[in-house]
Amino acid sequence: MSALPSASAEDVAEEVTEPAARTFRRPWATWQAWRRHWREGHPEAARALSVTVTVLAAALVVAALVMPNTVVRLGPAKFLRIPAEAVVGAAVLLALPRRPRVVLAAVSGVLLGAVTVLNALDMGFGQYLGRDFNVVLDWGLFGDAESYLEDSLGRTATLAAVAGLIVVVLLLFVLLALAVVRLSDLLARHPGTATRGTLVAGVVWITCSSLGLQVAGVPIASDRTATALKVQARRVSDTLKDEAEFRKVARVDAFGNTPGSELVPDLRGKDVIFTFVESYGRSAIEDPVMAPGVDRTLDVRTKALAKAGFRAKSGWLTSATYGGGSWLGHSTTMSGLWISNQQRYRTVMASNHLSLTEAFRKTGAFDTVGVMPGVQKGWPEQKWYGLDKVYNAFQLGYRGPKFSWSTMPDQYALQQYQERVHSKRPAGGKARMSLLILTSSHQPWAPIPKRVGWDQLGDGSVFDGIQAAGNKPADVIADTAKSREEYGKSVQYSVTALTEWLERYGTEDTVLVFLGDHQPIARVSGNHASRDVPVSIVAKDPRMLDKIAGWNWTDGLRPAHDAPVWKMSSFRDRFLTAYGSTPHPKNG
Repeated sequence: MSALPSASAEDVAEEVTEPAARTFRRPWATWQAWRRHWREGHPEAARALSVTVTVLAAALVVAALVMPNTVVRLGPAKFLRIPAEAVVGAAVLLALPRRPRVVLAAVSGVLLGAVTVLNALDMGFGQYLGRDFNVVLDWGLFGDAESYLEDSLGRTATLAAVAGLIVVVLLLFVLLALAVVRLSDLLARHPGTATRGTLVAGVVWITCSSLGLQVAGVPIASDRTATALKVQARRVSDTLKDEAEFRKVARVDAFGNTPGSELVPDLRGKDVIFTFVESYGRSAIEDPVMAPGVDRTLDVRTKALAKAGFRAKSGWLTSATYGGGSWLGHSTTMSGLWISNQQRYRTVMASNHLSLTEAFRKTGAFDTVGVMPGVQKGWPEQKWYGLDKVYNAFQLGYRGPKFSWSTMPDQYALQQYQERVHSKRPAGGKARMSLLILTSSHQPWAPIPKRVGWDQLGDGSVFDGIQAAGNKPADVIADTAKSREEYGKSVQYSVTALTEWLERYGTEDTVLVFLGDHQPIARVSGNHASRDVPVSIVAKDPRMLDKIAGWNWTDGLRPAHDAPVWKMSSFRDRFLTAYGSTPHPKNG
């Protein structure tokens, strides 16, 4: 009896894999059969649908190729252009056999999707941060953006928005890849017509480019995508170079070797307070919508402080950031370095470059303390800032509601500063230097706290009803006019709370320096707003303001339009010099 022939490995594999292959092939075969049957039964409709899909594919590809990267450049004329990349791409695809043509078309569509996403990110960053998206440094900011949305809109709405955004991005990549493949197939089916059309388009592009022909002020010939790729490559290169160059700059410090005994001698015995007011920008004082209310508040508070014996001088500083990234403004002011991105910030935080606040600690004559209601996690920057003690959002005893992103109203934070810090004398006969970060004027400016009696603040529960009766963040975010109006009110609230605290608790020794960290977002300040922020110094002791008489600042809390404008990075050295510090440079 002969044995049965044994099955080969290939036979076994085929038997195992064939059912799975049929499982995947069957729906596709069914779809193809149905499509073929439908097209045969409805030839006119099929032809119209095919033409429509092809036209939409071409429109999508062209729109992606000519899409600008700023909101102010958006307009119909921008999309009525001839992209050089389409002409070159058509010529290359025509020359390729089927398989490499399809692969190149799909890859090109995905790359075009990536460029489109980068253009959209540039638009968003331009509106919110006044700059383009940096592919090296800015990915970490998406976590902050998600937290901001969650604080403003709630977790459910934020998760839905994030999920929707991911779906849209993935769909964009898929649609662009399919669109380019479809157009490449069209070229391959009609090579003669496609070749002539490509040559004509190339000649037209060259002619329009050479003659500078325009429609509505926009050049007809476009190389937008190629330019965008070059810009992104240069941006990456510049970022990598900037890291090394900035490290060298950060090692140079005019006061780096100044002994503590020669730092701020004219402020010994004083109670010095540096306060940043969130988003307090030049637009709040000069924009026709926000300015009337804010200017009136500044004038009223100047008079109230004068009645209490305080005088003020004010000027302008040009911030290193715009719309957000408050920590960049804080560190630029305190370091005397231009810290305009996260990489520079990390470099400085890891260095021993002298901060203005650390200068006070270095004297040995000051206790140093920070009140940071916006800090809700570990804050290792405390060491660089030279702060002996920091109170974060969870250490101020607040039991009231959050006001969107802001963890507590400024008035409450200031009262806690008074009770926990300012009312207590430092040990050993020292003076005190404090750093306060106020947050109530943070976007989305809804709801805004209202002032209550200073003796009624308690644990903050008094704000429950105020928060519930306030505007909903979603309503203000969606309305530009409302955003501008509410932003102005939030600045009025923060400035009033701060100056009322000074009027109520300030002493002969109090020296208050307060300033904005950056302008509000472009939707509020405008697409062409400056980066300037107001800065004021307030004191009872006339000698404190006499020290800065040469600065030519404006009397009062409202800086004049033509008051001096300095870069924010120049403030540290000017302040240290004005109050008697002696430079002893450190050079690397």
